[in-house]
Amino acid sequence: MTLARYNPARIIILSRDEMKQWEMAKLYGDNPRVRFFIGDVRDKDRLYRALDGVDYVVHAAATKIVPTAEYNPFECVKTNINGAMNLIDACIDQGVKRVVALSTDKASSPINLYGATKLASDKLFVAGNSYSGSHGTRFAVVRYGNVMGSRGSVIPFFLSIRDRGELPITDARMTRFMISLEQGVELVWHAFNDMVGGEIYVKKIPSMKVTDLARVIAPQAVQKIVGIRPGEKLHEQMIGAEDSYYTYEYPEHYKILPAINGWSDSPERIKDGKKVPEGFTYASDSNPEWMPPEVLQSWIDANADKIGRI
Repeated sequence: MTLARYNPARIIILSRDEMKQWEMAKLYGDNPRVRFFIGDVRDKDRLYRALDGVDYVVHAAATKIVPTAEYNPFECVKTNINGAMNLIDACIDQGVKRVVALSTDKASSPINLYGATKLASDKLFVAGNSYSGSHGTRFAVVRYGNVMGSRGSVIPFFLSIRDRGELPITDARMTRFMISLEQGVELVWHAFNDMVGGEIYVKKIPSMKVTDLARVIAPQAVQKIVGIRPGEKLHEQMIGAEDSYYTYEYPEHYKILPAINGWSDSPERIKDGKKVPEGFTYASDSNPEWMPPEVLQSWIDANADKIGRI
């Protein structure tokens, strides 16, 4: 999408997963604009090399599987917190213009280690705007939940087991936000174009009950209640009541402004936003917008070849 929309001179993919890079490289063949670097955000020297001559950075690296983080807390902290600090330093020193870090619903009122480390990461990227000083590097954050059809998410999981005649449901009340890959990319683009520094962008997207989602994928399957896993929430939350004092609403998204340095009162950050009411929350169970089952079915039909690969 970015190659088609902006025709950049170079896009560099830095990750420690050589298999995913090999699979991704097959999609782009010999396109000279796409480069692949094996590396890790824990390795600051490698970041300095990869960021040489780079203008814009999207930070998506994270240890993000909730049980994995709970059982490997030191490793989660090294990637999600130390890695964020390494990237902030490297971007500033290498003269990167703008950085957008991907956050998660779990960073809002976190109850698990993954969410806690991502909240810390969000705070680091917000404060990074003070650290950059005269270098001029600007940092912002976008926040959303699982991308529809992404690897390891519920849609490909249910599709893979629907022929068994039984789908595991952790809790019948559970709801989730529904965002497509394209919507996630567009939110990142918007952040790059709109940011002054320190903003957290939250896109307005529909919710869906997990039981309804399961019914679309396997209408005849029995839904077996298996109980909530450790660290799992009944409902996703993007904006907590504590953030309402600094949150503004726009036609297609919300923006949480930084509480530090008086930036939440900055007209250039607020722009044409409307302040949300005190105590406002944005959560999947109280969301005014819901995805009808037929819309999800249409999306699955149109994206069958991509589900589970992104």
